[in-house]
Amino acid sequence: MVAHRAREVDISGIRRMFEAAPPTAINLGLGEPNFEPPGAVLDAYCHAVRNGGNHYGPSAGLPALRQKISERYRARAPETSRDNVIITAGGSEALMATAFALYDPGDEILVPDPGFVLYAPHARLLGAEPVAYGLDEKRAFLPDVGSIERLVTARTRAIVINSPSNPTGAVLPEKTVEEIIALAERHNLHIVSDEVYDQIVYDRPVTSFWGRTDRVVVVNSFSKTLAATGWRIGFLVAPRALAVEINKMHYHIMACASTPAQSAVLAGLEGGLSSTRTMTREFRARRAIVLRELARCPGMTCVPPAGAFYAFPRFSWPETATEAAQALLSRGLITTPGDAFGSRGAKHLRISFAASRTDLTRGLAILREYAQEAKRA
Repeated sequence: MVAHRAREVDISGIRRMFEAAPPTAINLGLGEPNFEPPGAVLDAYCHAVRNGGNHYGPSAGLPALRQKISERYRARAPETSRDNVIITAGGSEALMATAFALYDPGDEILVPDPGFVLYAPHARLLGAEPVAYGLDEKRAFLPDVGSIERLVTARTRAIVINSPSNPTGAVLPEKTVEEIIALAERHNLHIVSDEVYDQIVYDRPVTSFWGRTDRVVVVNSFSKTLAATGWRIGFLVAPRALAVEINKMHYHIMACASTPAQSAVLAGLEGGLSSTRTMTREFRARRAIVLRELARCPGMTCVPPAGAFYAFPRFSWPETATEAAQALLSRGLITTPGDAFGSRGAKHLRISFAASRTDLTRGLAILREYAQEAKRA
């Protein structure tokens, strides 16, 4: 008999579609940039491995890397130091360690719907209750702060924010950020701000929550920005007293993040993330391809994503999102059903344009053919 918490969660719909797919399928489902880390970053990894960098490091991360990250956030809050920064095993572990430090059994945690697949399960694993706040396509998937406030109760402990959003690509304007901060301060809530895609934006820069309130934990990662998803290096930035508590959780989850990978990421930061800007230019071009081709799909509409590398089109066919994704999979195309991200994704598919232009063109042709048939049915 397994613990009850194991029955509270399941493998995400993203992973299920990926693992069910034949190796020849075109993958527009996974958030996996088809780039490699820059040469200098790879060289730094190899240098670390060959020169003694294969052992345990400090639990909170290499001091030099934490210092470099703190400098990035110091422009928003001059008092930021490496004591505010913890290096984690990807953004996912940063979210988990933060949840361990903040959520108690019986707490209510406000999570976006549609929203990233880990937010609600993390709450459930800790005996807390995820309470979904809806993101409406008619509002370009931006939160209605007034509606969120009506969900707050005496049990509400935290609100999870994601900008740029996975799966919708929405980027919060500064006014909305300020409204959410005011809401959190009125009700004594913590803000968990997932800013993993903050370097991949098209229409406007991301407004970070850091430096605007002492009630925030910012979660970030190098998986996408350095095209190093397999290295599992993320980080969080938190007020110092809270960072101490989160670091305890991080230590008991995994002791420390990969030491050579941290050295490599430091080299990437010292190089100014120029490769990320190059990737983002390419993602912008791919976004244009996706939006053009989706416009040719009968029965589909799409809010242009302002950041990240996902489109979240809505369809009007009778099928559910899971049924549509399975039908597309049978034709050799992997997409992610929108209901993997919450009930409000029930008539959506997530399309990743982290894939090559060739795969995008071929995959979207399959989608268009399916949409034409579904519309006629």
